[in-house]
Amino acid sequence: MTRDDLIAGTRQLIDEGDRLRANPSLASLQMWLKRSDDLLATAWGSMDRYHLAWLMVGKPKGIVRGRPMTPDEEAAYVREVAEQKTAALRMSLDAVERQGMPFVGESGGIGPGGGPSGAGATDGDASDGARSRPPDRAPDRAGLPTDPALAERLAEARRKAGAHLAHDAPRAPRPDKMQR
Repeated sequence: MTRDDLIAGTRQLIDEGDRLRANPSLASLQMWLKRSDDLLATAWGSMDRYHLAWLMVGKPKGIVRGRPMTPDEEAAYVREVAEQKTAALRMSLDAVERQGMPFVGESGGIGPGGGPSGAGATDGDASDGARSRPPDRAPDRAGLPTDPALAERLAEARRKAGAHLAHDAPRAPRPDKMQR
């Protein structure tokens, strides 16, 4: 997947999420969730329950249990879930488009302004300032500033940590029946 494919696919899913909020349909929501999950998993990796809970996707406030939803409840459910997932898609779009973050499924190009002659640059609706700015990425080891005292401070921190290695060791022998 290229950066342009991810941006275009995410924008399309955001538009569909907005349409779902305007015209709710449970069947359409289920298909849209599947497509958006597939796109996000391809780009960022699969999301476990922790990530989904953090994003609050699919956890409506007024969930109905033990009976079928009324049409009004179903519409409210679809709107709420679509709003939550659309917000997650907007964060993904911001990360890849504005911040130029690298993503798992990326093939070809390295983001806006990062390659030769602007390879992977965003399309024409971005401002010129965003196009010339390097991607917002954590520096790699080669990009760290050289600090002559850094190696000494690191060695001292390692010596101090080494003094505490035995803290995880058992303090008294454990009887065999307690071993698991």
